[in-house]
Amino acid sequence: MHTMARPSWETEDLTALREMARAFCEKEIAPNTERYIDQHHVDRDLWSKAGELGLLCMSIPEEYGGGGGTFAHEAVLIEEQARVVDSSWGQSLHNGIIAHYILAYGSEDLKKKWLPKLASGEVVGAIAMTEPGTGSDLQSVKTKAIKDGDDYVIDGSKTFITNGGQADLVIVVAKTDPTAGGKGISLILVETDRDGFSRGRILDKVGMRGQDTAELNFAGVRVPQSNLLGEQEGLGFIQLMTQLPQERLIIAVASVAGMETALQKTLEYTKERTAFGKPVFAFQNTKFKLAEVATEAHIARLFVDDCIEKHLRGELDIPTVAMAKWWTTDRAMQVADTCLQLFGGYGYMNEYPIARLWADNRVQLIYGGTNEIMKEIISRSL
Repeated sequence: MHTMARPSWETEDLTALREMARAFCEKEIAPNTERYIDQHHVDRDLWSKAGELGLLCMSIPEEYGGGGGTFAHEAVLIEEQARVVDSSWGQSLHNGIIAHYILAYGSEDLKKKWLPKLASGEVVGAIAMTEPGTGSDLQSVKTKAIKDGDDYVIDGSKTFITNGGQADLVIVVAKTDPTAGGKGISLILVETDRDGFSRGRILDKVGMRGQDTAELNFAGVRVPQSNLLGEQEGLGFIQLMTQLPQERLIIAVASVAGMETALQKTLEYTKERTAFGKPVFAFQNTKFKLAEVATEAHIARLFVDDCIEKHLRGELDIPTVAMAKWWTTDRAMQVADTCLQLFGGYGYMNEYPIARLWADNRVQLIYGGTNEIMKEIISRSL
């Protein structure tokens, strides 16, 4: 199938990594997906197994325990996880986002302390941006981090936190100057074994039901001022804006892999399943719908591959990645819906991967900045 061709940025090294990542996802994740959904989290040892194989922090320098690779290494693992239709394991956030905030903004001490543990899977990372009252509007966060002696005292609550149930280390978006709007925001590392930290419930979501998305509460949590990310306070908003493009590219990569997976599974199903004495694929409507899906997946793949190449060269701009995030997530939702329809009643059954893919995909239009925000960003550049 031409849409599954090797991406333009994939080297021989990356193809070898893909084979290993595929074997890992098929052996360690695929047989357990149902259980992850029932328990609302992956098994804790999935992280250490991935760490042992070198699948964590592949784009972090070797001096900090990482793989010394690039974003392309992360993209391979994101794609292979998508191919087994798993949304439970929050590795793309841990590897592509959390570790990179610490690498980019952490002091040398923080990098040496945390990056090797993130790379081994000993520590699971999360980032706490969203609050019950603030979604995409990060400037109005209410969580406070107030200096007291050599510490910050953190108070507030966060919600929709990916990896929140298992996280050992959380990057908290907080106001160090509650009077200053966006300029008063800082990012601070909080270990989850500190007094005053507690987890609320694991959230009951429409899709991604095996992911331990949680509420987090901070009641007078003390952390040393050395846990601040950045040279000084008040840089949080700029740090977030600098790192969000990679987060949005991660979402686009997962969306394209989801489109390709939906197409593959639907082709297999419609060629095997018969109706009125012939394969479902033999009906013109099926063939035409899947021709459309194949075309859309192919266009999305070429666009996202181009974005990855630009990102690897340090040339991916914010409006382009906003285009990729809104367009691929929107198309992936339409593709999942079209493919689900071709499964008939079975498409609505949770045990069919197409149903899970459809439900999981819906949130991609919301998180990482809603698609409405993406259009706002694009329009500002016009």
